[in-house]
Amino acid sequence: MNPIPIWQEKLSPGEWLRGGALSVLYVALFPFLMAWVQRNAWEELPVAESNVVYYLISVLLGFVLFSGLWKRNLDRLFSCPGKNLKSIAAALVAWIALDVLVRQIPLPVRNPNESGYALEYLLSPGATGMIVVVLMPIVEELLFRGLLFGGVRRYSRGAAYLLSMGLFALYCVWQFVFSYGRMDMRYLLLAVQYLPAGVLLAWCYERGGSLWSAVLLHMAINGLTLLRIVAG
Repeated sequence: MNPIPIWQEKLSPGEWLRGGALSVLYVALFPFLMAWVQRNAWEELPVAESNVVYYLISVLLGFVLFSGLWKRNLDRLFSCPGKNLKSIAAALVAWIALDVLVRQIPLPVRNPNESGYALEYLLSPGATGMIVVVLMPIVEELLFRGLLFGGVRRYSRGAAYLLSMGLFALYCVWQFVFSYGRMDMRYLLLAVQYLPAGVLLAWCYERGGSLWSAVLLHMAINGLTLLRIVAG
């Protein structure tokens, strides 16, 4: 028996409420809390190692609060493994091509993630790899694809794509607007670099039918990005 498609699965009010709470914790509270801990620690804490705690807590909360959602998507993955693998492969090839094209667009500012990840990997390669390739994709796919895209897709396919893609891209860059002692709105233009990943992650989820497909694709995208940054 084929599992219920994601656009026919209605999220419960409790899942919406828990998703909103986790989003606030992940986007707003945890980063500022970890920054406060680093500033006030008796000894300077390595950024990557301390951020592992932040991401690990977020991932564990995601698994605990949405155990049913993860299980349903695991069932979908095992029920149609070939379809999900084909979706991952097709989306990854498309992302590689689009990423090369998008990075050719001249922008007035450089992406701080490039130098930031390079430095963190130099200082703590294991912790940085764990964050970027494993923990980050799990929690971000839960929020942007599993809850946002999956929840809205039931009502409007176009709105689901626009919201999940747009908010994901803005999430990846909004902090840079306020990071250098003044507000610089030019950093929002960097969102264009994350649009290909945003749309393809949603497409992979919709096409394959399992959120785990989007998680694995996100891991591959982040792994290749980190490899490019470190090698460069």
